[in-house]
Amino acid sequence: MATVSVAPARPRRVVEMLLMLIAVALGVGGYALTTINRTGEVPGNLGQHIVILIVLAVVAEVGMHILAPYADPVILPISVALTGIGLAMIYRLDMSYELLGQDTVGLNQLIYVGIAITLAAIALFFVRDHRSLRRFTFTFGVASLILLLLPVIPGLGVETYGARVWIKLGPLSAQPGEIVKITLAIFFAGYLVANRDKLAIAGRKIFGLQLPRGRDLGPIIAVWLIGIAILVFQRDLGTSLLFFGLFVAMLYVATNRVSWLIIGVALFTPAVVLAISAFPHVGVRFNIWLNAMDPEVYSAKVGSSQQLVQGIFGQASGGLTGTGWGEGYPQLVPVANSDFILSSLAEELGLTGLAAILMLYLILIERGLRAAIGVRDGFGKLLATGLSFSLALQVFVVLGGLTRVIPLTGLTAPFLAAGGSSMVSSWLTIALLVRISDAARRPSHNYTPWVSGSFLLGDAPAARKAAEGAQA
Repeated sequence: MATVSVAPARPRRVVEMLLMLIAVALGVGGYALTTINRTGEVPGNLGQHIVILIVLAVVAEVGMHILAPYADPVILPISVALTGIGLAMIYRLDMSYELLGQDTVGLNQLIYVGIAITLAAIALFFVRDHRSLRRFTFTFGVASLILLLLPVIPGLGVETYGARVWIKLGPLSAQPGEIVKITLAIFFAGYLVANRDKLAIAGRKIFGLQLPRGRDLGPIIAVWLIGIAILVFQRDLGTSLLFFGLFVAMLYVATNRVSWLIIGVALFTPAVVLAISAFPHVGVRFNIWLNAMDPEVYSAKVGSSQQLVQGIFGQASGGLTGTGWGEGYPQLVPVANSDFILSSLAEELGLTGLAAILMLYLILIERGLRAAIGVRDGFGKLLATGLSFSLALQVFVVLGGLTRVIPLTGLTAPFLAAGGSSMVSSWLTIALLVRISDAARRPSHNYTPWVSGSFLLGDAPAARKAAEGAQA
């Protein structure tokens, strides 16, 4: 019988380096064009800026070659490109804020980026095999609950724009919900891969739809209650929607049952309707969404639609090609460097530039899903799917709020928006996707089978020895 040999996958490091140089050029180009358009001169430190970024890119490539040699060559450059574009826009807004006497955040954001990339590298170093995270499934579940409860603690939690999602320790502030996106994805993946057979068992058939058994509804009811608790105590519709949507999507992927999607919508919809009537903050956001152009709503002292309307006008003024870096007026929109940074980019880069940014997001999400398809274990498939869907849902919710497709939620665009918690969360997500893609693209003869309970973080030789013993 003839045998077929499969050529091993080759790391495309040259391709990745070229993509990385293009990614760096995007951020540097935005920084240089902003200064030229506003002052008429090339930035004096442009050369130093370029050298530093190229050195960082080379270090990142070398580190990737050592820690994850078979990882997808597109994931890291896209992440760097989005981060660079965000830094350029924040710097551009800072130039206007300085003239208006407002606080600037560019330096802090640069520090946050450094911290985020460092933490991602540390995570990639210690988590040598994503399957080791499955051992701590319930640990991540408990950690998620603790992080969600932190903003509710008196004296620790801080209320901002009607939502209580921040904690403050002296001069430092953080949003625990950003990290919970990752810990919950790990918990959901570990739980569902262990229980998907029970959850996939069909129950009664009603109106042509195969519903699950009543005793299998416990997990989705529990997560639904957590989502309701977030709505009640934190008054944060965006985080509640993100977490519940993440679980329902992963549940659908694990079981391939459309009924879970219908049950999820059926559970979440009445909860939102109740929140609109019970919590003024949520009701105001829906009123702004539905009546943004109403003069009374626009000029209201509390619950004004001015921010949303100005953002829409800014996007419209950008047209197809935009006003150009530094030549628009995005600073007129409140929190233009955070919640409305996509609106700021649409004004100065136009519909074409915004579409290009959305395409970068789309490619990044597609690469995450490709890693989910290619990886050989169920836990990795669910984890990569959950992390990719989390990015997709967050981008949709942010863009949908800015364009009045859905109400504003307060979520921020990954990699682009100002804020340390969001940046750290985004880069930790990338670290896990890189690790999973490395496992997915690694040749089968180099792929170490994982024996439950035998793998320690970063201890690949131990795992290999245990696996060989199990096979013998």
